[in-house]
Amino acid sequence: MRQNQLGRLYHDGDIIVRKGDKGDCMFLLQKGKLEVVIGANEDRVVATLDSGDFFGEMSLFTGEPRSATVRSHGESRVLTIDEPAFIHRLRMDPMLAFHVLKTMYHRLRGLNRQRAGYAGYQWGLSELDPSSS
Repeated sequence: MRQNQLGRLYHDGDIIVRKGDKGDCMFLLQKGKLEVVIGANEDRVVATLDSGDFFGEMSLFTGEPRSATVRSHGESRVLTIDEPAFIHRLRMDPMLAFHVLKTMYHRLRGLNRQRAGYAGYQWGLSELDPSSS
């Protein structure tokens, strides 16, 4: 990985966060594609994230360890957002809180669907677009 002006650059297979890591920030995928993986060998892809998606917000809110591993699929650029930066952004744009909560709701609903046996669930923000249904 390489630090640059807009965030960190990751290469194919690089780990951004690992399940069990301390969670004190969230992330914004600026460019590229990421895989959210679980399993003893981190071999089960449960979601794919695309440019513009964010992740890690639940650990930012709760301080609990990461619940999954996120790795780069190809080259990607990821911006880290700590709690003070997030709070500052919320003050500038209170609708951001609504957007984050709505995304979290859709992810939780999707996880419930996965547990019930629905296939093909994606964690991306495209689910928030009513025209995509």
